[in-house]
Amino acid sequence: MEPNSLPDPGIPAGNSSSVAQEKFRVLVGVTGSVAALKLPLLVAELLKIPGLGVKVVTTERAKHFYNAQEIPVTLYGDEEEWQLWKGRSDPVLHIELRRWADLMVVAPLDANTLAKVANGICDNLLTCVIRAWDLSKPLLFCPAMNTAMWEHPITARQVEQLKGFGYTEIPCVVKKLVCGDEGQ
Repeated sequence: MEPNSLPDPGIPAGNSSSVAQEKFRVLVGVTGSVAALKLPLLVAELLKIPGLGVKVVTTERAKHFYNAQEIPVTLYGDEEEWQLWKGRSDPVLHIELRRWADLMVVAPLDANTLAKVANGICDNLLTCVIRAWDLSKPLLFCPAMNTAMWEHPITARQVEQLKGFGYTEIPCVVKKLVCGDEGQ
């Protein structure tokens, strides 16, 4: 498999004409924050950019907040990681996604996944991609959690840890939260 081509699950390599037209490839990671409701909008806006290729890596908890049928790009989860790999010479999905992408955006990044990434835990497809990420390529992360979680002292340390890896934070916005609180 070529490093810059990644077949969609169920689609044989070489049958995707969109890869040849892509000039820049963005991998969107989505985690189990309520802000994952915005995934369809985020993907739709990204697809308005000419020549941009988009794929999404989701955590299982994120799936609770959006309808997969509303995502018009390839969506990968933990199940695909294990379906693709059958034997020693088969491609490893988290490595192939790392190679495919020019940029990774984790939006939203929930408190759970923030803690995992800050501590090197890679127990799902998304955290494996992040752990294997090529640090010469940009990785943007968009924390999104309840204000009480955001204001906990460990959160600031974990955000700084990610910045120390060379990742770029897209700061939280203050607004009325789904739970009714005003805050991050």
